[in-house]
Amino acid sequence: MASNTPFTLKWGIMATGWIAETFTQDLLTNPATTRDVHDVRHEVVAAASSSSKQRAEEFLVKVKAPSSAKAYGSYHELVADPEIDIIYVATPHSHHFQNAMLALEAGKNVLCEKALTVTASQARKLIDMAKKKKVFFMEAVWTRYQPISIKVRELIQSGVIGPVYRVVADLSFGNDQPDGTVSFADTHRMVNPDLAGGALLDLGIYSLTWVFQTMYHLQKEKEKPKVVAAVQKYHTGADEATSIIVQWPQHKSQGIALTSLRLATGVDKENTGGPAIRIQGSGGEIHVAGPAYRPLQYKVIRGDAGGKIETVDFSIPKDPERDWGHGMFWEADECARCIRDGKKESESLPWEESLVMMEVMEEALKQGGVTYPDLITTDVFDAQSPLNTGKR
Repeated sequence: MASNTPFTLKWGIMATGWIAETFTQDLLTNPATTRDVHDVRHEVVAAASSSSKQRAEEFLVKVKAPSSAKAYGSYHELVADPEIDIIYVATPHSHHFQNAMLALEAGKNVLCEKALTVTASQARKLIDMAKKKKVFFMEAVWTRYQPISIKVRELIQSGVIGPVYRVVADLSFGNDQPDGTVSFADTHRMVNPDLAGGALLDLGIYSLTWVFQTMYHLQKEKEKPKVVAAVQKYHTGADEATSIIVQWPQHKSQGIALTSLRLATGVDKENTGGPAIRIQGSGGEIHVAGPAYRPLQYKVIRGDAGGKIETVDFSIPKDPERDWGHGMFWEADECARCIRDGKKESESLPWEESLVMMEVMEEALKQGGVTYPDLITTDVFDAQSPLNTGKR
């Protein structure tokens, strides 16, 4: 007889920046009252900063974590905590390989922020370690687990717009400045090569996510895509704009993933200019309004509907007690269910698919001549790397 007690997943938070704050606050929402989830729940056991214990303490206060949550001044202490089931790696993607490997080596389940790594070789080694340690491992592409993404994939599988032959997706920010720069300091993670900065790994991955989840993910027989890219480099050496065409010749399909730091997908932030994602089938189209990372509306346009458009809106639920809800809790729920059920990877984003997407992005950056420092591209794990210790 099934238990009525929800499965509790105990989290350790690695890093204390904005994305860690947002995710942790989502973890602390009440699943039952917020999103009608009754089979799993989440507990924040600890958080760590590589710079100081005080910073971790301040983080826990800021997110209103329970008083029982522990603060650590090092990532090594965090991954050694026996009470923690899973580590959420919320560091810049430059650090992901070393940080995630530190947790995997310690035998922890891991949810690692996107982009999973800087290179495909790094991603491959993390997957191999997850297999070796027999732990759960997932890339935190939160968009995949939002109800709108699930519904769009179901619509495509139902055949409502026929076979999908082309998808165009964009996520771009309008940060152009009159002096020819963009409104990020050269040291900012968005444009700093030392932090694997650039439009593609931070924003373009969402464009690519829509291309992949609506085509590659639904292929019965997987076909690796051909890749052609155009890259505009910023003066720091990072990419400021990248356009990727991926082609699956056997499936007669193509995807176009766009990203830029100079012009916004929706110039007025009201989607007046049209959809951020356009999914085109032989019998119709699905238009998804931006932003690509958290869209809240899609439209179905059928070829035989005589001009009638079906519009469906979504919302992000909030916990009334905490006055919070961002939409990252759905990926956390997926982690809980997978670990509860003994699964090592998510069916919605399998290891193989994360790896292929990483290969596509690596090839695009290679074609554009974008390079990153050896410290963040090496696939040799070093527990004492400055990326793990915070020491230079």
